[in-house]
Amino acid sequence: MRIVKGAEERKNEILDIAERLFGAKGFDGTSTTDILNEIGIARGTLYYHFKSKEDILDAMIERMNGSLVAKASEIARKKDMPVLQRLTLMMMALNVNNDLGHEIMEQVHKPQNALMHQKMQERLLAGVNPVVTALIEEGIAQGICQTDYPAEVAEMTLLYSNTVFDDLARYSGEERQRKIIAFIYNLERLLGMERDSLQETILPIFG
Repeated sequence: MRIVKGAEERKNEILDIAERLFGAKGFDGTSTTDILNEIGIARGTLYYHFKSKEDILDAMIERMNGSLVAKASEIARKKDMPVLQRLTLMMMALNVNNDLGHEIMEQVHKPQNALMHQKMQERLLAGVNPVVTALIEEGIAQGICQTDYPAEVAEMTLLYSNTVFDDLARYSGEERQRKIIAFIYNLERLLGMERDSLQETILPIFG
């Protein structure tokens, strides 16, 4: 007996299979036929949910962004943890460091996918920026930091960490340390804090 699945269930099944295949074979190395054969559905069923392989990737990015925003929000709610430590843990949680994440980021960084990259960044900022802004405002209320532009500081911090920390592993030990120290130094300036006031809080998180 043929099992009929709901539209949302079938869509998520296609995304799950595509994620696994993209992670194992790469985006360019995976065809829509590979996805069809793995799931066992007709091509028309696939195209009912997604117009192309690129459309599948776009949906995967949307789902990944939703997961990252959920992680950031969960960290922000840990009120037993110092606010600045939560902020740093959140930056680290937003890194895409698994095989699938690297495969997706490799695709979105290609020149022909510039629009996709822009959309991904816009969606992530829209979801996470309010959470980071609230953390900064919490720090201001506690007298830990001071800025008249918490939302803008949040945006600059997110853009920098999203760009640099995704590629942190490719730097040598000395270069990596310099990037981390520079991030801490500039974050202190943006938050109106004394120099080195974030060292003990943030450095251990980077190992």
